[in-house]
Amino acid sequence: MKIGVLALQGDFQEHCSVLQELGVEPREVRLPAQLRGLSGLIIPGGESTTLGKLATTYGLLDPLRVVSRSIPVWGTCAGLVFMAKNVGIDQSVLGIMDMVVQRNAFGRQVDSFEEDLEIKGIEGGPFHGIFIRAPVITEIGQGVNVLCRLGDGRIVAVRQDRLLATSFHPELTGDYRLHKYFLQLADADEQIQGSPGI
Repeated sequence: MKIGVLALQGDFQEHCSVLQELGVEPREVRLPAQLRGLSGLIIPGGESTTLGKLATTYGLLDPLRVVSRSIPVWGTCAGLVFMAKNVGIDQSVLGIMDMVVQRNAFGRQVDSFEEDLEIKGIEGGPFHGIFIRAPVITEIGQGVNVLCRLGDGRIVAVRQDRLLATSFHPELTGDYRLHKYFLQLADADEQIQGSPGI
């Protein structure tokens, strides 16, 4: 199984390290050809506006949209914003998940926080969520399932078929349960369809 990690900017190295710890070969993706033969793709946190500009520069927007129809894709923090159909401002996004997102919903870097979360499908007790200039999901369309809400009801994790998105940073916690959850999606999808390409 090969899992791609979009490596244009942000904390892609942390995701690669977790995958290696789990015995999975990560592939840093910077060019369209590097999407071929993947079993899944992670879009890491960073800065969503910069991510969109770089993806446009490297000709990745359309190839990413195509591959997202064939393999599981997981966006964390800025990656979640990048996957959304509506982010409230004019910026380059994939628009592959039927949700409306509020960027930087909690304020600036100094307003970052941590909270224990109950996530549907994740067993073993609360998952420690790290929120850094995090977005929240304000609206979801049909087919989008809520996996986690904060205590105030705001949505911070969703799944739409083979697409997964989280507002927080699981790669910074040392808790690999969400990565394992995503790998199960990728493995199940691969067994059904075979390893897809673009």
